[in-house]
Amino acid sequence: MSNYDRLGFASKLGGLLAAAGSAVGLGNIWRFPTQAGQNGGAAFLLVYIAIIFVFGIPLLISEFAIGRHARANVGNAYSVLAPKSHWKFVGTASVLVAFTIFCYYAVVVGWVAYYIWDAVSGHFVTLGHEVTTDGSNAFANHFGSFISNPWKPIVCLAIIMGMMHYVIVSGVQKGIERVSKLLVPALFIIMLLLVAFAATMPGAAEGYKFLFSPNFEDITPTVCLSALGQCFYSFSLGMGLVTYASYFRRDVNLNRTALSVGMLDTLVAVLAGLIIFPAVFSVSGMEPSSGAGLVFISLPNVFNSALEEIPFLAWLIPLAFYLILFVAAITSCIFLHEVSTAFLAEKANISRHKAAAYVTGVGFVIGCCASLSYGPWDSPIFFGMNFFDFLDYFTAKIILPLTGLGAALFVGWKMTTRQLWTELTSDGRFKFTWIIPFKILTRFVIPVLIIVIMISNFII
Repeated sequence: MSNYDRLGFASKLGGLLAAAGSAVGLGNIWRFPTQAGQNGGAAFLLVYIAIIFVFGIPLLISEFAIGRHARANVGNAYSVLAPKSHWKFVGTASVLVAFTIFCYYAVVVGWVAYYIWDAVSGHFVTLGHEVTTDGSNAFANHFGSFISNPWKPIVCLAIIMGMMHYVIVSGVQKGIERVSKLLVPALFIIMLLLVAFAATMPGAAEGYKFLFSPNFEDITPTVCLSALGQCFYSFSLGMGLVTYASYFRRDVNLNRTALSVGMLDTLVAVLAGLIIFPAVFSVSGMEPSSGAGLVFISLPNVFNSALEEIPFLAWLIPLAFYLILFVAAITSCIFLHEVSTAFLAEKANISRHKAAAYVTGVGFVIGCCASLSYGPWDSPIFFGMNFFDFLDYFTAKIILPLTGLGAALFVGWKMTTRQLWTELTSDGRFKFTWIIPFKILTRFVIPVLIIVIMISNFII
């Protein structure tokens, strides 16, 4: 018997909030506004919502069904349900992708933590008044100087790793569940306050129009592909949600939980848009399609320009924004840590504390290498990419779609209708009359859509 403690979530709410926290992350507050800004705003949102129901939620249900039926972490679940078969490689790949993302994702969480310090110390206000002699952007210079520093990002990374390690070794109930119950509601409360503030900005009406008034001519194949990819990454599909599902109680309605997670995840993305787009449209010269620099360069500049007449708000609003970004990011990172820790503990038959120590230690070393690739080690070493970018490309473009594809095919072709009925109805407690359509989605529709994502990753 494994030394690993397999206690599940103590409550339905705790399991729901933990699953929501695993899905809600930088993809919602950073990537979604960027994707919407580059793909027509409301047109993108409309397509995104449609894709959620035919792709995102069914695949969430699939991973939940695998995890709870196997009662094992994602690395072992496929072997439990299909022993002595090649399906085990789907589980192994899921752990690999979760751990790899964890290593460089934690670096970005460290960046966000540093920006919280910048906000608390009033450094953003100072930067807003700084006039560079060469006319360059002070906020861009600040971000570039920070990430290229050989030690500041690594100190931030060490702090983040320490925080996550403490949560993981505290256990599923006393660590992950307790933190999720605290942080996820706090995330929504702060976001709602920021949405209310954003509604008072001069660009609010234009921001709302951009996000909610679709021009149907903007719905193009490119927009559909972008929305499909955003749904895949935002829902943390293929990253090991099977592990969290293995902690669900038997009386948890998997379909309702998946729907709730999908709706909460999408709500966070929309709330992020309701914060960011009114701010962007309030400052002349800013575009909603600013790209990846939106969070660390454009938004600090936007907040400063829009609030320079009100010093207190110029201090408070950036602080609140980076707090929500931090909460969203660290809950996702804790999930990725748990996927790796649970696999190592159960596979190697070691204690949770020891497994967590290995994951934290190795993750920190790899994270340091990723961080330094924007500083002293900033050189193309893998196909013209630095180490950080290579890790991102390897996971997001190659392995992640394959693990999501494996989950869909496993549910569609390997799990029996009886097994699915057992999980989707919780042994008959709940009704689920859509098993045949669900089978069709997982056998044909979702795999085709994932293959489309994979192809588009290489040609667009």
